[in-house]
Amino acid sequence: MQEDHEIFDLVSAIEATEGKGTNFYSWLDIPSSASTSEISKAYRKKSLQLHPDKNKGVKNAHERFARLGVVAAILRNSEKRERYDFFVKNGVPKWRGTGYYYSRFRPGLGTVLTFLVILTSGLQYLVQKMNYNRDLKRVEQIRDQARAAAWGAKMTPLEGQRKVRLNLGGGPRMDEDGNVIGGRMVDMVVEGDNVYILEGDGGLWPVNSDTAVAPSIKKTWFLGLVTSLVQKVARRDGETIDDASAELEGKGEESDSGSGTGSDAPGSGTVSPKEGSGAKSGRAATMMAGGRRRKVVRKK
Repeated sequence: MQEDHEIFDLVSAIEATEGKGTNFYSWLDIPSSASTSEISKAYRKKSLQLHPDKNKGVKNAHERFARLGVVAAILRNSEKRERYDFFVKNGVPKWRGTGYYYSRFRPGLGTVLTFLVILTSGLQYLVQKMNYNRDLKRVEQIRDQARAAAWGAKMTPLEGQRKVRLNLGGGPRMDEDGNVIGGRMVDMVVEGDNVYILEGDGGLWPVNSDTAVAPSIKKTWFLGLVTSLVQKVARRDGETIDDASAELEGKGEESDSGSGTGSDAPGSGTVSPKEGSGAKSGRAATMMAGGRRRKVVRKK
């Protein structure tokens, strides 16, 4: 309640300025059973002591004097005094409620947005971590199944490659025609402690912890968004620079062709090779020869 928040503020302020353990009654130098008239008399006496005119140059003199008036008003009001006496008897709670802290500190829009970004990014990273641990367990299960199929129940390692076929897609199911089919069957190769997935073209993909996607703060939504925006801006600036360079080169070529000089001029009998034509033809030959490396590793 608002009245409680006012009392909480006064209790904290009085203990900070008058000393820890000081309460409303001890500050006015009256007992907790004092009557309203006794409270008024104590207030007048204390106000003369704390009046700012008598405490010129004293730090926080105005604040203390104003605080004294609020304390006296609370003790003169029967309902507020009853509420204060409750906290004197039972103690002021350490946690004063979210409403109290929000009303006192009132975070701005920037603070709220920052908190939400940190919270959501942290939760997303936690989900990534959970998925990563789950994938690691799944990878290890597949490796154990492949080795068991290749080596037998005793799991005695055998030399050389062993080709096995595992069901990685669940149990049997019915297809559209009503036929019972197995799960997703995958051909695998076991060689020593290594396990590979055998692809249709004979390529082998290792099955290990690298298969699972490790969690990363950079993969959370906010940092991912910032990285994407930076890359787009950098790419756009690069394209602008390339366009400007191409335009300048075009103007230069026009000026060279109009001058009629050089070995390419009509009647010279010779043609100079264009700059960069050798590099382009070399790259084309490389591409035609299959210069790009394959990602898969072929095991023999």
